[in-house]
Amino acid sequence: MERQGRINLDAPRYSQAEFGGRLRHFLGITDWRLCFKTDAELNQAKDLLQKYRLGQEPPGTTEEMVWQAKRVYESAFHPDTGEKQNLIGRMSFQVPGGMLLTGAMMTFYKSTSAVVFWQWANQSFNALVNYTNRNAKSPLSVEQMGMAYVSATGAALVTALGLKSYLAGRMSTLVQRYVPFAAVAASNCINVPLMRQNELVNGIVVCDENGNELAQSKLAAAKGISQVVFSRIFMAAPGMTILPVVMERLEKQSWLRNNPKLNAPLQMFMCGAILTFMTPTACAVFNQRSSISTTTLSKLEPEAYSELEKQCGGSVPAVVYFNKGL
Repeated sequence: MERQGRINLDAPRYSQAEFGGRLRHFLGITDWRLCFKTDAELNQAKDLLQKYRLGQEPPGTTEEMVWQAKRVYESAFHPDTGEKQNLIGRMSFQVPGGMLLTGAMMTFYKSTSAVVFWQWANQSFNALVNYTNRNAKSPLSVEQMGMAYVSATGAALVTALGLKSYLAGRMSTLVQRYVPFAAVAASNCINVPLMRQNELVNGIVVCDENGNELAQSKLAAAKGISQVVFSRIFMAAPGMTILPVVMERLEKQSWLRNNPKLNAPLQMFMCGAILTFMTPTACAVFNQRSSISTTTLSKLEPEAYSELEKQCGGSVPAVVYFNKGL
């Protein structure tokens, strides 16, 4: 616990009540440049924060140095376990990873073998990200994670190959370029709920405004998961819906027709530029600390509301809060 007048390391630097504050927060965490931090730099940031909590930071340590250490730490260490995350699963790797995979899916949309490979690669990447950022309080078994991975990969492949087969010869190449986005959207609608199935079955903790745990709510879990699904699709949408139009026009230019090998790196670069801004924007759409009306709980989830009444002695707050996840 930090002493009065010192930085609260358990709270974000910027207010999360407003979109602008959330955006600034996630701009820091998803900054792809943090991928290049060495283990020594990551451990140095962790060490400084530990010393700061104890009031033993080195002389001359400024608040800005502490905030920077917090940003570096949060980009690489799991918030629940404190373990160092694998590089590919970190939020700071979302832009480089998404840039490569999205660009490849959109470049090689005509080849059946390429569609299969890149959709599989994308779902493998998503599975690793989900596992790396898993909720330590709601662990999944190996069987459950396997089911989520296989189901999401299957949904992506069925959507991509099915639409590819149906649209071939029926629609323009521009329409066919949107098949990867449809596959990504479909897989997200399956992958995220399955990866968090324990929350839907058992509920997640809802708290009062002071963070006191009051009850378990399945309705809150469903709301949080639906917000995450929307954010994931929203993150991919601009790049995967704007670039098809851009590439349809660019591929008619002589310089690109004469240099077809530039197609893939060009699309990857443009995807990276878009994701650099869309990744933090999508994460910031909804407050991490989501809320739900207790009136809604009383109507749709009476069991959770009864638990609330017991915990609150009959004086139930109008709103309860929960962590929606990422």
